[in-house]
Amino acid sequence: MCHVIVTCRSMLWTLLSIVVAFAELIAFMSADWLIGKAKPSSSEDVDNRTGGSQEPYHPTLGIYGRCTRISHMQLSRRDTLCGPYAENFNEIASGFWQATAIFLAVGIMMLCAVAFVSVFTMCVQSIMKKSIFNVCGLLQGIAGLFLILGLILYPAGWGCQKAISYCGPYASAYKLGDCSLGWAFYTAIGGTILTFICAVFSAQAEIATSSDKVQEEIEEGKNLICLL
Repeated sequence: MCHVIVTCRSMLWTLLSIVVAFAELIAFMSADWLIGKAKPSSSEDVDNRTGGSQEPYHPTLGIYGRCTRISHMQLSRRDTLCGPYAENFNEIASGFWQATAIFLAVGIMMLCAVAFVSVFTMCVQSIMKKSIFNVCGLLQGIAGLFLILGLILYPAGWGCQKAISYCGPYASAYKLGDCSLGWAFYTAIGGTILTFICAVFSAQAEIATSSDKVQEEIEEGKNLICLL
C-alpha cells in the first residue's frame, strides 16, 4: 500500500531540488556568460525621433550562444539577435568550453533526474531497501562536482579567438580583458552552491520521513501523513 508522506523538510528538499535544476539549465542555455566591451552604434543606427545616435550596446557571449545587434536594422529591441554561434559541438569556440559544456550538461542531467524523482518521494521512499533520499543526495553531490569542474575550466577559454573578439586583445585565460561576467555565470555558481546544500539536506528529508511519529501514523492505518 502506498503511503503519501509529506513533511516540511522533505517538501523543502523537493522544491529546492527542482529550483536548482531549472536554474542550472537556464544558465547553461543563456548567452549572458560574458558581457562584451561596448560597441558604438554605426552611422546608420540613428534614432528617428531624436535624430541622434543611440547608446553603445554590449554584445553577450555564452558557452555556445551569443547575442549581438544587427547593424543594418533600425535600433530597437528587435535588432538584438540571440542564438547559437556553433552549429555543432566541434564549433564551440574553445576546447575548454567544450569540456565545460560536457561537465555542465552531465551535472544538469543528473540534477534534472533527481528533480523528477524527488516529486515521487512522497509515495515511494525506498527502492530495494535503499533510501531514495540518500541516493538522490549522493547524485546531487556528484552533480555538484561536475558543475565545479565545468566552472573552473570555463575561464580558461577566455583566451580563444571568439572571446578576444568580444573582450579585446587583452583577454586571455582567466583574464576578462574588457568584458565583465554576466548573470548566467553567477547563476551557475549560485546553483552549484545550492546543489551541495540539497545533497546535505536530503539526509534531513530522509530522517523526517522515517521518524517514529511517521511510523506511528502508518501503524494507525493512515494513508496520507502530513507532518511539520
